Amino acid sequence: MRYIIIGAGAVGGAIGGRLAGSGHDVVLVARGAHHEALRERGLRLVTPDGPSTHRLPTADGPGALGELRADDVLVLAVKTQDSVAALEAWGPAPVAGGGTAAERLPLFCAQNGVESQRLALRRFRRVYGVCVWLPATFVEPGVVSAAGAPLTGILHLGRFPHGTDDTVRAVAADLSASRFEAPVVADVARWQYAKLLANLANAIEAVSGVVDSEEAVALQGRVRAEGEAVLVAAGIPYASEEEQKEARADKMRLVPLDGGPGRGGGSSWQSLSRGTGTIEADYLNGEIGLLGRLHGVSTPLNDLLQRLANGFAREGRGAGSMRVAELARLADEAAASAG
Repeated sequence: MRYIIIGAGAVGGAIGGRLAGSGHDVVLVARGAHHEALRERGLRLVTPDGPSTHRLPTADGPGALGELRADDVLVLAVKTQDSVAALEAWGPAPVAGGGTAAERLPLFCAQNGVESQRLALRRFRRVYGVCVWLPATFVEPGVVSAAGAPLTGILHLGRFPHGTDDTVRAVAADLSASRFEAPVVADVARWQYAKLLANLANAIEAVSGVVDSEEAVALQGRVRAEGEAVLVAAGIPYASEEEQKEARADKMRLVPLDGGPGRGGGSSWQSLSRGTGTIEADYLNGEIGLLGRLHGVSTPLNDLLQRLANGFAREGRGAGSMRVAELARLADEAAASAG
């Protein structure tokens, strides 16, 4: 199989680099300066076992590849806010032997949140969910770091909305040979909703920095509790914290990268620090707000974080530039108003 990584940033670059490093056929898809750097210098992947450079075929869209191969696997790794544009571009791409990518090729959504696979299923006949535990950072154009060891990441895989098949098992085998653990599960959404609850803190980190103070940890707990109440009201199952801890065990820990870039923060923090102008809060905290409104549960804290994160991205405000005390005060006011 050939893997086409649509969005070769932090997560996509780490997956593509590791697959290429174990001998798999990989194409990296990126835009702008990142695309130019990948094309000219290759992908530099910095990991605890040292840096490596992978000179791989690079494209800025399906047109650059011509007809796709019948054995291609599409891995969607863009941020959720960019999913529709990517799906619209890649769905109609012709496949050798007839038909389109949407009709014939498997699409794996290696993204935070749960919305992209629903968007994908409107166009693609074969959609797979990926629960992504992969600490990675987009360092600069052409350079990605992944600090996990001994595994680079843990990627639960399953067909969406449920089930397994030979394709997902084959992909899992390739990932397992590439420094990932890749459990194949029939209920991948259950793991993704559990990850969603953890990702609700992304906006706290993006707005006020690393969640390490007593005040920030307390706010994180309140935001998560709000999310849990919504999932219970919606009747949506999710993997328990105990299950997740057991799945990770000591398989993946963060390792300082000698002479390399540190990991400043998660995906939302990185969006603000890079000044991309967008952030994924609509599909993390906003997912909880949506479910809350559908099922009659008030979500003032997640609504607040969604609004603040979007405002920071739109206005170009620096990552972590709001004091935690100020964020906590706003959260108290939002909760009191809702109450």
